[in-house]
Amino acid sequence: MLSSRMLRGAVVRQITPRLTYGSAAQPQVKQKKTKFGPLSDQDRIFTNLYGRHDWRLKGALKRGDWYKTKEIILKGSDWILNEVKISGLRGRGGAGFPTGMKWSFMNKPNDGRPKYLVVNADEGEPGTCKDREIMRHDPHKLIEGCLIAGRAMGARAAYIYIRGEFYNESSNVQVAINEAYRAQLIGEDACGSGYDFDVFVMRGAGAYICGEETALIESLEGKQGKPRLKPPFPADIGVFGCPTTVSNVETVAVAPEICRRGGVWFSGLWQGEKLWD
Repeated sequence: MLSSRMLRGAVVRQITPRLTYGSAAQPQVKQKKTKFGPLSDQDRIFTNLYGRHDWRLKGALKRGDWYKTKEIILKGSDWILNEVKISGLRGRGGAGFPTGMKWSFMNKPNDGRPKYLVVNADEGEPGTCKDREIMRHDPHKLIEGCLIAGRAMGARAAYIYIRGEFYNESSNVQVAINEAYRAQLIGEDACGSGYDFDVFVMRGAGAYICGEETALIESLEGKQGKPRLKPPFPADIGVFGCPTTVSNVETVAVAPEICRRGGVWFSGLWQGEKLWD
């Protein structure tokens, strides 16, 4: 393209390049794989936190979710608990309590009452946003984690308690649950394993105190969200008066990958992977 400009009173013509449709673009530089200490790209558990890929079931299956889930369920409660204990996984909600130990509290002889898993997705601390990204962009990891964690503790169902303001997150989780039911991954005979397990979404009202597990249970039961006195602890008397374990979203969501790759693999990553806000 010709252009003109004045230089000391004289007109100077010059040719400047112009990109046209179909012209050669700059070659794309292939992104190098990253490594930070013992962590490398292949160690990543959450692979869609930025929402660049399909979060629905079809995309989740391509990323490895629901892979060999039936085999994991058939290995039984003791095997799952042992792998989680070997992994050294600690609660990702902030307390850091050993997860394998916590999940084993409810694994007692059946007294006739159903057992429940409650997933704490209230995430009300200022500035915290890791759990909402999992629910929004990787909901099937959470649902698969509910099934495996529920099997470990002998639970009949999981209640995912989501903060009231998290509309998009609760919507995506509900869509993923519906997909999992249609694919027979949860519900009766989950994954063809003979194990029955249901998953429900419960919306909170945004009360900060409901991040505390017993206040959350009160809210889930339709009461005012106020903490209960302890003891009794939720593992003995929890939601609807039944044995209950309350776990964080991230804690539950990493369980399937620990069982697939092994607790030794996870423990080899120092204290395991942890998302930071």
